[in-house]
Amino acid sequence: MMSVIAESGDRVASAGNEGDPAGVRWLIFARDRGIFVLWALLLIAFSVWASPYFASLDNAILIANAAALTAIFAAGIAVGVICGALDLSIPGTAAMAGCVCGWLMTHGIGTWLGILAGLAVGVGVGVVNGLIALRGFNPIIVTIGSLSVLSGLAAALAGGYTIPGLTGLMFLGTDRFAGIPAPVWVVAALFLAGTAFLTRTRDGIRLMAVGGNAEAVRRSGVNAEVYKVLGFVVSGFCAALGGLVTAGLVTEANPAANPGIIFNALTAVALAGVSLSGGRGSLPRVLVGALILGTISNGLTIKGIQPYWATTVTGMLLLGSLVLEKWVSTMVSRRLVSTAQASAHTGTR
Repeated sequence: MMSVIAESGDRVASAGNEGDPAGVRWLIFARDRGIFVLWALLLIAFSVWASPYFASLDNAILIANAAALTAIFAAGIAVGVICGALDLSIPGTAAMAGCVCGWLMTHGIGTWLGILAGLAVGVGVGVVNGLIALRGFNPIIVTIGSLSVLSGLAAALAGGYTIPGLTGLMFLGTDRFAGIPAPVWVVAALFLAGTAFLTRTRDGIRLMAVGGNAEAVRRSGVNAEVYKVLGFVVSGFCAALGGLVTAGLVTEANPAANPGIIFNALTAVALAGVSLSGGRGSLPRVLVGALILGTISNGLTIKGIQPYWATTVTGMLLLGSLVLEKWVSTMVSRRLVSTAQASAHTGTR
């Protein structure tokens, strides 16, 4: 199956290069590499505007640390979207994982067992969401329901209050290793493993293929439903990991689900050009999307601009990225179709 896809892609690329090389190549570059150009321009602009405080190693570490949580949650959303399943239960999963870990730690259970239990919560939520969605229910509605259930269960477990004193999780949050904050190391490990999985393993490639065309994958003899559930599982795992890192940063578990998690993570995913229809996406671009949000917030803070303007800019970026992704995808499709028609017309002469 993958060889057929690769051969088809090669034909499309060669057709684009022959019929409209500049147009198609630049559109694809804007879709796949434009986010790196945007980040570079932002870095240059803030280095000049917020000089001399912005362009420093210490500030770069601050930006990376501030973007870490968004990157973790965005990775989960991105994998879900890539396989065609948008998971909106992430805030509830994060809260539940943190509360389960915190409750176990405050009741005499070791830190590592608590962490494993918290991650298991994320995996379990992913399995349940996936199995329910496979019954024909809309994944968005399913995960909104899960968000409500998990928020209630987390509050019940914590008795309606935060669970304080989780100093054992500081190695995931406030501690530094080689001068780099722990969340940055967590993000590095997560994105390296996730990128290798999606691009270098058979299961990762199949997961992306399911998001692009589940029916074609089924006809090739692959159980597409397994990979749908796998997408939810990865999303739940990332949400739980984000919840544990959050607990490590504040040394307490909060049962309240933070809806801002979804907003920032979705913005990073949209900026990265991850197709909301599934089948296409890149975790490195998602990471840059999270760094862009951190860069904007950091630069505006240095200049003493109120935080609500950062939220405004973030919302504008989200809308703009959705419009750009739709426009670029439409234009690429039109030009490839017109190129194919021109080649076919030429061949008949």
